[in-house]
Amino acid sequence: MTREKLKALLAEYGRVALYTYLGLFLVVFAGFALAIAAGVEVESAQGGAGVLGMAYVATKVTQPIRIAATLGLTPLVASAINRLRRSKPDKNGSPGEGSDAAPPA
Repeated sequence: MTREKLKALLAEYGRVALYTYLGLFLVVFAGFALAIAAGVEVESAQGGAGVLGMAYVATKVTQPIRIAATLGLTPLVASAINRLRRSKPDKNGSPGEGSDAAPPA
């Protein structure tokens, strides 16, 4: 069921959904790598690769949670991006299209 929801989310939000998922992946992966490295004394390149391997496995275990977080966060991220795009002034210094800002007097 979650796989179908993720496909529907990708169809609706496109790159925003993909970037949200990848962003969550990178944050979780880095967090696990740092946590594992803090508890393991790495003395060689093989040890460093082992830390990254363990972090990858731990990140894969959290995949259902990351998919659920992506399903919940993507609409919020998309609306935030849309609000930022609308609030940016255009080249003439006037507010962007659809902005709630008052026109200059």
